[in-house]
Amino acid sequence: MKISEITTPAYVIDEKKLKENLEILSYVQKESGAKILLAQKAFSAYKTYPMIGEYLSGATASGLYEARLAKEEMVEPLKGKRKIENHVFEPAFNDDEIKELCEICDHMVFNSLTQLEHHREVWEKNVKNGRLFVGLRINPEYSTQEGHEIYDPCASGSRLGIRNTDLGDMLPKGVSGLHFHTLCEQGFEPLEKTFLEVESSFKRFFPTRKGEEGKIKWINLGGGHHITKEDYDREGLIKLVKRIKDTYGIDVYLEPGEAIALDAGLLVTTVMDIVKTEKYPVLILDTSAACHMPDVLEMPYRPPLRDSGEAGELANTYRLSSRTCLAGDIIGDYSFDKEIGIGDRLYFEDMAIYSMVKNNTFNGMPLPDIDIMHDDGEVEVLKRFGYDDFKMRL
Repeated sequence: MKISEITTPAYVIDEKKLKENLEILSYVQKESGAKILLAQKAFSAYKTYPMIGEYLSGATASGLYEARLAKEEMVEPLKGKRKIENHVFEPAFNDDEIKELCEICDHMVFNSLTQLEHHREVWEKNVKNGRLFVGLRINPEYSTQEGHEIYDPCASGSRLGIRNTDLGDMLPKGVSGLHFHTLCEQGFEPLEKTFLEVESSFKRFFPTRKGEEGKIKWINLGGGHHITKEDYDREGLIKLVKRIKDTYGIDVYLEPGEAIALDAGLLVTTVMDIVKTEKYPVLILDTSAACHMPDVLEMPYRPPLRDSGEAGELANTYRLSSRTCLAGDIIGDYSFDKEIGIGDRLYFEDMAIYSMVKNNTFNGMPLPDIDIMHDDGEVEVLKRFGYDDFKMRL
């Protein structure tokens, strides 16, 4: 079916754009020697995992469920075709889950020395038999972000990562890598500056020759890299990764989330009613900021909407809202060349990331379908939700 025929609300993954992003990331991998992983916290539409695995080196998880998902939907389908890595990081690992994580993951990153030692008896056996690599997340205490501390792991009082002063002169026994994640929707320059800070402050852990005992064998530069944005300095990134590999002889990982599915999805919605107010007419949509795109309220931000402008920019201005009872469930103010009517469809853009993974059924709101638009423009329904999906969570 065509996109004009789908049931709304619906997330529509753009397969063509997803492939374009993956081709860019594959190029960076090939030219730099880096290993790029899908950060599932941003995009977990697992029906696309076999395709993603054809381009990238694997996936990274924020816990057991994501790790299982990557194992089942990316590692297993590609077994025998190519090596797919499965990484995991959590601020704290549950005692009941650590054994399974050690069995299904090949890289595990700890957030504290306390957690590392607490679980040593479990993970150390897997390190000794060569099936698991263990790392530590560090806090470079070097912030490059402004305006959204909620997403800044280097903000004052951050719980994420071990500070330099809390590490000794030697890596703990069994640890072979370091991990830092400090960026959010940023270009290459902040990454370069952050790595230079890490390279200086944590230099004692970098090898002076390849394979040097007691030094790191790999480093993970985290996520938040907008590698697939048009203005990203990809050649600068390639040059940096090459320098790290050439200087230290270690593996380099990147784990972007947004970059994989950037601009590769829509949220299609239908206008259900129009309410007149003393300011702007309000469009009541069958979607919701609170339920279907919570970052709109959390960050907050104004999502891009096809064929629209800022309030007052075009002839007809409306406030876009939802059919939930939350007064503040407002998506934003937009203007259009033509008047909008009941039954019209609107297309929110860049909705593949941090949408499906964060949505909810507050107010009994149905979850949007998950569709995929193939290269030929035909749309396939991947997932449809109903009352049971609402009830089973309560």
